[in-house]
Amino acid sequence: MRDHLSSSRHHRQLGARRDFGFEDTLTEIAPATVADNRVMEEAAGSAPTDDRYRGLQLWVHRLSVLLFVFVCATAGVLLVILPWRPEWTDNRLLLVYPGLRLFVSNSFVRGVCSGLGLLDIWIGFWEAVHYHEEPRP
Repeated sequence: MRDHLSSSRHHRQLGARRDFGFEDTLTEIAPATVADNRVMEEAAGSAPTDDRYRGLQLWVHRLSVLLFVFVCATAGVLLVILPWRPEWTDNRLLLVYPGLRLFVSNSFVRGVCSGLGLLDIWIGFWEAVHYHEEPRP
């Protein structure tokens, strides 16, 4: 302690600015802090992480997957069937815009919409087939 006080007096005599001697304190603490951080990191790295859903979270996850599959399948079926129905071109929105009606009634556009519908159905069923839960410990 005397060495610390004498070095502080020495710095003051030399005109060096000291902020309450924190520099000395930090250099004395830093090696212990680094060692403590290493121990904490090793302990955190070796601890098993538990990312599984439990309880209510599990049921919310299941319902969200079910809802996603249902929405994908429904939208897909509508996109496959609806472009080939008369309602696709004979509606109030398209009666006002004849250029848009002509574009939407094109067979290529109808085919693209049906293709997107098939893709949507594929995504929904792929999600349903590949759904799995982690086994319980």
